[in-house]
Amino acid sequence: MDEARKVIRLLTEQKKTLVTAESCTGGLLGKLLTDVPGASAVYLGGVITYAYALKERLLDVDPSLLERKGAVCEEVAVSMAKNARQKLNADYAISVTGNAGPGSDEKNPNVGEIYVAVADYDGCVCQKLDLKGDREQNRMAACCCALLLLLQRV
Repeated sequence: MDEARKVIRLLTEQKKTLVTAESCTGGLLGKLLTDVPGASAVYLGGVITYAYALKERLLDVDPSLLERKGAVCEEVAVSMAKNARQKLNADYAISVTGNAGPGSDEKNPNVGEIYVAVADYDGCVCQKLDLKGDREQNRMAACCCALLLLLQRV
């Protein structure tokens, strides 16, 4: 994937590091980054926090936020990115949370609603996606959008 190669090249040139916090992409973002030769120079690793309990325990996402809004919201994506960057000690963090499909539940009813966020020392930016593909297409599109958001931020 071109976006992953660009991210690795740019971060290597700038001597910056990156971590990921993934939910609905289930590690796909980390895989795409580590498919790039030389990724180990900048990509420190990531966490996959699919369950609410792990979002709370590993990324300090506020349990009351998850109870009120569910995991598919801007506030959770921002919390995941900011806390991953701090806890994993990196220059940048990307988070992805949402509903890739095909099913939905009471708190996460909109298939294709995914939030990507990028945190750095200056703060955090978040983007809401409304994707229309199947599960795999939505997961891949979310990763691509997350990497593009990072490229805009770097």
